Amino acid sequence: MMTCLSKSMVRSRNLPECTASGSGTTRCSYDSSVTLKMEQPNTESNTNVMNGEEKHFNTFLSLHSAALQSSRIPRMYWKSLYYKLLNEVYDAGEVFGVMQVEQDDEGDEDEERKKAYPSVEITCKVVVTRGTGLQASDPTSIFLVDHAWTYRVESSRQQLEQIPGLLPRMASLMGVDFHGEAPDPDVVELVLEQMWKYNQTYQLAQGSAEEKVPVWYIMDEFGSQVQHSDQPSCCMAPFFYTQGQLAYTVLWPLADLQEGEEVTRDYAYGESNPLVRRCRLLPWIPADLEGVSTLTPEPSDLYYETISQENKEILPLDILPHTVPKDKVLKVFTEMGQVLNNLHHPRFTFTETEEEADIFWTFSHIRDYRKLSEERPHVMTNQFPCETVVTVKDCLSAVSRRARGGQGAEWLPETFNLQTELPQFVRHYQQRQERGEDNHWICKPWNLARGLDTHITNNLDYIIRQRESTPKVVCKYLEDPVLFEREEVGMVKFDIRYMLLLRSVQPLCLYSYNVFWLRFANRPFSLDHFDDYQKHFTVMNYAEGVQLKQVMMTEQTPTFIKSRLSQLTEKDEHHTLLRSKQTLVKENVYTRQQHKNIHTATTNRHHLNEFPKSDTLCAPGSLRRIHTNV
Repeated sequence: MMTCLSKSMVRSRNLPECTASGSGTTRCSYDSSVTLKMEQPNTESNTNVMNGEEKHFNTFLSLHSAALQSSRIPRMYWKSLYYKLLNEVYDAGEVFGVMQVEQDDEGDEDEERKKAYPSVEITCKVVVTRGTGLQASDPTSIFLVDHAWTYRVESSRQQLEQIPGLLPRMASLMGVDFHGEAPDPDVVELVLEQMWKYNQTYQLAQGSAEEKVPVWYIMDEFGSQVQHSDQPSCCMAPFFYTQGQLAYTVLWPLADLQEGEEVTRDYAYGESNPLVRRCRLLPWIPADLEGVSTLTPEPSDLYYETISQENKEILPLDILPHTVPKDKVLKVFTEMGQVLNNLHHPRFTFTETEEEADIFWTFSHIRDYRKLSEERPHVMTNQFPCETVVTVKDCLSAVSRRARGGQGAEWLPETFNLQTELPQFVRHYQQRQERGEDNHWICKPWNLARGLDTHITNNLDYIIRQRESTPKVVCKYLEDPVLFEREEVGMVKFDIRYMLLLRSVQPLCLYSYNVFWLRFANRPFSLDHFDDYQKHFTVMNYAEGVQLKQVMMTEQTPTFIKSRLSQLTEKDEHHTLLRSKQTLVKENVYTRQQHKNIHTATTNRHHLNEFPKSDTLCAPGSLRRIHTNV
């Protein structure tokens, strides 16, 4: 039974808001005691833009029509949306109210909800408060919803601790108890845990890889209280207003609503698969997936064919082997600075003309291999057709299972594709939870490196919500890694960086650089504060103001082996160490004997299976780096 406790007006954007951007810039703190009621512009001025503004409206459409269509905002609302954005009209308070409600205990369903919201005793919902209701056919029935907090995950803890007013506001919005003014570490942790029930996301379509990392945001007290329904009464979508350089959420009705009727939206909008839908709704609606298999079947050939089609690759014709005369000087076409600045061997010369090049070494994706095979069958490239089957993380995981008859490779932690294997992962997570096993996982984008958009957590809500941003895999995080003792720091994580070059697939032939590097975290390892990049990651090359510590393998091999020996005492672990030690000693001896930077090596699956297990999922391509955490 629902009992109305109180009713509040929807707050307007004119209130100061506690918002932080991904770059750390802030706005002023929020006064939760203030409410505003705005003047509603008349319908004529809201729906019929003045003739003098038609040019500006057309400019708005030229900039935003793609976003309007992709968000499926009905065309009849476009002019009103433009008017409200241009004139900063935040009129939701004229139509809606936030109702605080309590629900009588009526069975198991309520108990499950209490588990999902342990700190929330009173919940809220949004209802229509205008006496005339809300008409979907009214062109003005589209509303702007403010964003209370906009951030990137890696800066969320810092912002909660440092931005005045942010932590109290988020705690209040999420129903987390908060007392006093100073940031309480326990409250910060609760907010970081609960925020995945409120988070929404978008990402920029253009810019650098860093700039395109997904942005997360929490809507204001009004937007955050719009509850879920499988039969929603409204739609909500993020909208970036280019001319104002601000992001909003836009709300519009799907049907007429009478006074007192609830405003709801679909938290799993667009998901038609019933099982996947249940999984996506788990942050709000608990469900036991008993009976769901954890087995991850081998993707069909159609799956890989679809990837090839998306990449728009045209496969080459069969080409007969070709031998290059030893006295021929090869012309290289490249735009890569590393090649231009370091290739000095007399057998190579650079050319700016693609047509006369013997070698293409390029950043750009080669797509028409057929044309190359027909017109220039002997040109050499730094890419292979369909190389994504090993250079993209989800494909690598699937291919490694295929290579072992359906089982995962020994060197690769348990891995699930969140786009295609979400139910299997959720069930596996639940089983581990029931058995009391460690449940820390690392989420990684399919096709990014350098730790970008990478997340470590044991929070199932957090992992599930990652599916809404960029496509990701989730791998079991090594909760008890071998550590390296840095005298000035302590026991830290490290990885081994190998450089491989794939020469041919049939027969399989690899080149291996005869020096590899150890790279280190900058802070002592512990199984907490997973947003601390310098504690849990080792790639420091690209982070500003961060110390880079890496050692060539030949510099500290004895120290390296001693450090590892001192940590492993269990019999199985000792056996693994001895095998790794033998490999390291062999490599060290080999390094002293060689005078060339590159040596040829053929390999097979057994060789690859001896790589230590790694948190860092990477793959050899035409020239790829292998990063291995041991």
